[in-house]
Amino acid sequence: MSSVISIANLSKTYKGGFKALDGVDLEIERGEIFALLGPNGAGKTTLISIVCGIVTPTSGQVLADGHDIQREYKKARSKIGLVPQEISTDMFEKVIVTVNFSRGLFGKAPDSAYIEQLLKDLSLWDKRDSAIRELSGGMKRRVMIAKALSHEPEILFLDEPTAGVDVELRRDMWRLVSSLRERGVTIILTTHYIEEAEEMADRVGVIRGGEIILVDKTEAIMRKLGKRRLSLTLQEPLESLPAGLGEWSLELADEGHQLLYSFDANEERTGIPTLLRKMTDLGIGFSDLDTAKSSLEDIFVDLVSDNGDGKSAEAAE
Repeated sequence: MSSVISIANLSKTYKGGFKALDGVDLEIERGEIFALLGPNGAGKTTLISIVCGIVTPTSGQVLADGHDIQREYKKARSKIGLVPQEISTDMFEKVIVTVNFSRGLFGKAPDSAYIEQLLKDLSLWDKRDSAIRELSGGMKRRVMIAKALSHEPEILFLDEPTAGVDVELRRDMWRLVSSLRERGVTIILTTHYIEEAEEMADRVGVIRGGEIILVDKTEAIMRKLGKRRLSLTLQEPLESLPAGLGEWSLELADEGHQLLYSFDANEERTGIPTLLRKMTDLGIGFSDLDTAKSSLEDIFVDLVSDNGDGKSAEAAE
């Protein structure tokens, strides 16, 4: 599959010396849903802003559908729609006027049928003649999405699109994303709702400290990095872990009533049978056991919190 976004050795250093991005290389495939995950200050918004032509990079190159975002700005930008985190539009304009105006900014001919369907898809048609300032926060967010899609972009960036919105809008948002993907639109999203990335994204990229530290298919990340956790409900609570169980990575929970053991399910030997026999030898009984798979959120937290020295990554932006 060909790349629709190509990012090579991209760096950005702001005045004062803060380096927001440091040598980012990234290929985003045409027609995929790509989730960019990272803590606050990791560089997500800076990266999106550069690709969308809002921020100028210090060095490196970005191609949008083959067009250099700096040398061929108009051609590159016409391929891209952006739904930013912040709601920024003329609050006194009517909904349909501002959406049509956004379409015209990109040189697109008027298309009342397309705009009507777009507003209907976003439950905005009944509000088309309302001033934006009269709308609820969720409806204003819908207007931002409509503006981003007004010129029929081939690439759509969603920067925290469902943060702080109601359940109905979130459901409509993902229904729209699915329909856009079926039409071949490439979608890049940042989100703190990691379960959405796990469910929707074809691939996930993790950014930390301005560097891309991992890119892979979502299921591959789950397979390679996901762990399972064995939870044992003890018959009698433990105040501390016995020395005889020291060879296993264990922790106590629920005030000593639960014993937790994390293990790699891909390993040939998980150590569970030996652990259970050892517990029997030590007279530690349990009344129930359960296993659970790590979620993408668990993996993400592990990745962004590990600096190689066991310290948490600090937000810098």
